[in-house]
Amino acid sequence: MPGLHAFRFLLEKEFRQMMRNRLLPRVFIILPIVLTLVVPLVATQEISNLNFCAIDNDRSALSRRLIEKTAAADCFHLATLAADDDEAMAMIEAGRADVILEIPRGFAKDLQRNAQANISVRGNAVNGIKGTLGTNYLTQIAMAFAEELTAESGGTATARPGASINERYLFNATLDYKRYMIPALIGMLLILTVGFLPALNIVLEKEHGTIEQMNVTPVGKYPLIFAKLLPYWTVGIALIFYSLALVRLVYGFAPAGSVWHLLLIAVPFIAVMSAGGLIVSNYSDTTRQAALTMFFFLVIFILMSGLLTPVRSMPEWAQALSLANPLRYFVEAARMIFLKGSRLADLLPHFAALLAAGCLLGLWAVGSYRKR
Repeated sequence: MPGLHAFRFLLEKEFRQMMRNRLLPRVFIILPIVLTLVVPLVATQEISNLNFCAIDNDRSALSRRLIEKTAAADCFHLATLAADDDEAMAMIEAGRADVILEIPRGFAKDLQRNAQANISVRGNAVNGIKGTLGTNYLTQIAMAFAEELTAESGGTATARPGASINERYLFNATLDYKRYMIPALIGMLLILTVGFLPALNIVLEKEHGTIEQMNVTPVGKYPLIFAKLLPYWTVGIALIFYSLALVRLVYGFAPAGSVWHLLLIAVPFIAVMSAGGLIVSNYSDTTRQAALTMFFFLVIFILMSGLLTPVRSMPEWAQALSLANPLRYFVEAARMIFLKGSRLADLLPHFAALLAAGCLLGLWAVGSYRKR
């Protein structure tokens, strides 16, 4: 068939053009390394290396022991042992301390006679998350210290009235932030490889005039568009396996669910992103226009997808708008597969939403492409 024969040559041309580009093969190798291995370590919400300032008004063996116990914790570092509150506040204002631990006079005596020993904990809330978690961590250390002293004195820390609480963390028992971020970053990887790069490639051919030569060929616009996008689809699928292999090799964990379920969700997401990139390229005359437009939508997708902040913490109007964000559905589904090992039935709503978006944007993309 002449059309199939021409399509084969167009497809071969696209693959050769991709591999002859000096930058793209390097991008395909380096980008997954950066997104899956570097970004989770940098863009993390885990709080560590907190500097605390201690004010020891009691100057007893027990107060020194509490300070040493706090300094020995993995997340705390003793910045200074302040003489008074003014010195401690100066450390906070200078940004050299995050939390203040103030031990009152009579601290040791109150503990020895089983009286209430009040400890003041203050956190720098310029960074709200850091201040809140810092004070919570320090409070837990102080409570553990009190229970330790109770046990040493012959009492039992659990012999007081009240409910006994046993904490258990489901789906991510180690509270490892990387397990939460990496599934979402795979979505970012697909946006860049199957959405951003094809759009820039098509617009670049507009600038060079080669797209006009392809438009005058007897090949229809559907095979022509398919030949332009198929190489990037292939690379996108390959990069998913590449990223999973990197994560398994470096971090030692794999998706709790099926990798094929992840691919099932990735296929309509790839179609959505490719269609979006094609729409941008159809309405752009220069690579600068296409890059700025894609970057504009990329920022919106990231901020309203739940990738960095939970969707439920957004205002109601933002939650409603996020329903039109395809990245939200992929991020939620990928995290369900990675962390919960969700079954196919649990993923069907996300798959249906992505499939509907893919069909809608695909019709728009093909309809807006003019083969002259």
